[in-house]
Amino acid sequence: MTVTTRDGRSASPAARSFRRDSKQAGAHGQLSRADRVALGKDARRVTPRESHAEFQPSGSRDPVGLLLEQSKSRVPELVPIRHGRMLVSPFTFYRGAALPMAADLATTPTSGLRVQLCGDAHLSNFGAYASPERELVFDVNDFDETLPGPFEWDVKRLAASLAVAGRENGFKGKHCRKIVLAAAKGYRKAMRGFADQTFLDVWYTHLDIEQVMGDFRSRMKPKRFAATEKMVAKAHTRDSTQALRKLTTVVEGRRQIISDPPMVVPIEQVFADVRAGEVYEQIRVVLGKYRRTLQSDRRHMLEQFTLVQAARKVVGVGSVGTRAWIVLMDSGDGVEPVFLQAKEAQPSVLADYCGRSQYTNQGERVVAGQHLMQAESDIFLGWTHTPGPDGVDRDYYVRQLKDWKFSLDIERMLPSGMVVYAGLCGSTLARAHARSGDRVTLAAYLGGSDTFDQAIADFAETYADQNEADYAALQSAVKAGRVEATTDI
Repeated sequence: MTVTTRDGRSASPAARSFRRDSKQAGAHGQLSRADRVALGKDARRVTPRESHAEFQPSGSRDPVGLLLEQSKSRVPELVPIRHGRMLVSPFTFYRGAALPMAADLATTPTSGLRVQLCGDAHLSNFGAYASPERELVFDVNDFDETLPGPFEWDVKRLAASLAVAGRENGFKGKHCRKIVLAAAKGYRKAMRGFADQTFLDVWYTHLDIEQVMGDFRSRMKPKRFAATEKMVAKAHTRDSTQALRKLTTVVEGRRQIISDPPMVVPIEQVFADVRAGEVYEQIRVVLGKYRRTLQSDRRHMLEQFTLVQAARKVVGVGSVGTRAWIVLMDSGDGVEPVFLQAKEAQPSVLADYCGRSQYTNQGERVVAGQHLMQAESDIFLGWTHTPGPDGVDRDYYVRQLKDWKFSLDIERMLPSGMVVYAGLCGSTLARAHARSGDRVTLAAYLGGSDTFDQAIADFAETYADQNEADYAALQSAVKAGRVEATTDI
């Protein structure tokens, strides 16, 4: 991908050379620190930091058309549920509209400083989960769209989500801007801090939930902080045992997944015209392929569990319609369950704008990106590939269904609390980017002033306006019959 200006023109040969050099420095560390700092400062002349405020929607924009095109590869009967969830509010629309925003970002000034992008770094895709050491850690936790690209695309996706969420919470404009500035400042200051650390120190850095709670204690009213502490404590109960109680029942002495269509549908019902034995034999083959993607000790651990049952499950907002399966495994005595989730991995929404992935298996793309960006990843994170009953080959990534996953309640936050949370998300994103990009060059580009922060805040406000217009466009498309939506699920 070449460096582009707002009107889509290719940047100068010097800019393209700059991008190649900066990518090489990040990958191989062949340039001196002084040269890497110079690259960052040179990038300001190619793409001034102030230019990141710019967004001018093109006259040919059709966000609803992009969503409909995206739906063609999804389960047809589930697509209306996705649209219905996006209609709940401008924020739920934003969560499902990663593709329209990727198309928009491709028209904005581009720094050329590439990192491994999350691709969908809105504030609800940050949260806590269990590390392999059984600690509750905070990090980015969704990588369906991960792909290398310009670092600022993730920052803008996060910033605009904060502006949209702040408006939805009824915050005043000045409060929304303060929240977005906190995210941009958190990102910039953290990146500058990482630039002064060794690469190994950056790699080992992680944020446990105790640090997060310490930051929140002084910024929240006692009652709200106590409620948050209870939510954190409850997160430790969100594991396979809890999922077993919630999702299964015992019928004639056998554990079974509870049918709750269309949200949860046992595989025997999904493929009612195929013998159950044939379906499960294929599942065992697929699980065998998946096991081979795990490191040896984790593969050994998983081999202690046997397949009990599988079901299709509707998950998220933007992901609704992609094929997602939950797989109940047990150690053999019926009291040691493991719930795995196999989620279809389609090409990233960024692929048309940042270039295709180096991985032919999209599940491997997701897993590789997650390992690169997260400080700690799920021990059962792997990938596989399988032909579907419809004859279409599909890629999947696999992880545990629930393992202490926890997200803060955005809707109940006060402006002061969201300021802290925004800074936390910004610094967390910086750490994720510092693992794959050149942190020294990025820090030099960002600088010590708030120039970048202010530009991002301007962009976020403009894009929040655009998001509201796009949300209204979806509402109109549903009323006109162009889009089918189910709003009661």
